Amino acid sequence: MDSLFFIAYLILAASAICQSLLLALQTWEHRRYVRSSMGSLSGRKPSGHIAVFAPCKGFDIDLAANLRAVLRQDYDDYDVTFVVESEDDPACETIRSVMAEHPRAPSRLVVAGRATITGQKVHNLRTATADLPPNVKFLAFVDSDAAPRPEWLRTIGAALEQKGRGAVTGYRWFVPTRNSIVNGLLYSLNCDVMVLLGHSSYYLIWGGSWGIRREVFDSIGLNKAWEGMLSDDLVAARELRRAKLPVRFEPGCVLASPMDYPPGQMFEFLRRQYLVGRFYAPGWWLFALGAATFSNLAWLVNFAALGAGLVWGTPPVWIPLCLGTVFYLLRVFRGFIRQDVVREYFPEQQQALRVAGWFDIWAGPLVGLVNWLGVAGSVVGSCVSWRAIRYRLSTGGVVVEVERREDAIPETEPDSYVLKMPVQEPVRYRKAG
Repeated sequence: MDSLFFIAYLILAASAICQSLLLALQTWEHRRYVRSSMGSLSGRKPSGHIAVFAPCKGFDIDLAANLRAVLRQDYDDYDVTFVVESEDDPACETIRSVMAEHPRAPSRLVVAGRATITGQKVHNLRTATADLPPNVKFLAFVDSDAAPRPEWLRTIGAALEQKGRGAVTGYRWFVPTRNSIVNGLLYSLNCDVMVLLGHSSYYLIWGGSWGIRREVFDSIGLNKAWEGMLSDDLVAARELRRAKLPVRFEPGCVLASPMDYPPGQMFEFLRRQYLVGRFYAPGWWLFALGAATFSNLAWLVNFAALGAGLVWGTPPVWIPLCLGTVFYLLRVFRGFIRQDVVREYFPEQQQALRVAGWFDIWAGPLVGLVNWLGVAGSVVGSCVSWRAIRYRLSTGGVVVEVERREDAIPETEPDSYVLKMPVQEPVRYRKAG
């Protein structure tokens, strides 16, 4: 029986090493693609009017600088629509101030009103895109917690001009505003996901930086498809997949996103990301759950084998020691490649990301464990708290209940807000029937 366990252990270890090698190859390929793509940004010269939509809420870190970057794009034919929930939103003052600083950049502020049975961001986008002018050729979407580079719009337009493409997407690169264990963990987890993207994004879209052709937006009925939904990007990806229209990942659309998470909100953030994925992209969610579980199981079994070797002498201690070293060094190798990519994306951020980068390189096993805890936490439940609003989801990601706390005070960290102790009863909306 001991021999059977030993054989099973070796098979598990060999499989884990193969998984790590494949991830290392993908990370290497990501770097190669980024290097080839970023060098051609200056030569991209698309034509056609681009309508940019920037939903805003509350106090994002560096909000004014992020909005200025949107209005300073190196492209002549575009306009910007900033969208908020209400006139009382603290972002309104900043938006109006930045718009006044750039009178030559066509821009407007739209007040969408309060969403009842849909995600507030989705409601904002549906309102802003409900009546598009006929001259719009492309639509571009950007979150207010990140600053696009000057070539961002040209990159989106050039990619969308190529026939047969459904959409183009970027992603975020977290930039911690201070060094902490929590920020380091989230930075490393984000890097892990980031390098999975390559020439094709496999129908994945990140809602903070993406674009779509006007004719595609209309043909797949995206505005209608958003109705009653919480996620804007995963719904868009789902509709494009149904229409068999590919999504192109563009390194020039990757945005630096400043972040600073307090310890208590790290798992809330991770669970929310994975739980939303469970409802809108179940295949990818199962892949993430399986991959994270397998990787952590391999570490656990290897530690158990090492303990058995120390206590009973079997298996020989050198076997789990060697296998554990291989696991770890492959993770370190991937970390070095990921941090080398920073030089391609954001050379100006290298010094700011130095500590977080070293954490990403050397803290691999801890990062993997935290990732597994985050995805495991999304296995059960149907409620998501997002920007001071609590949503309950049903089959297909349909929002069936919205609960707001009227006294919720937003914090200054991106994409997540703390709910303070209520002074009055929460306001609830439920889908009829």
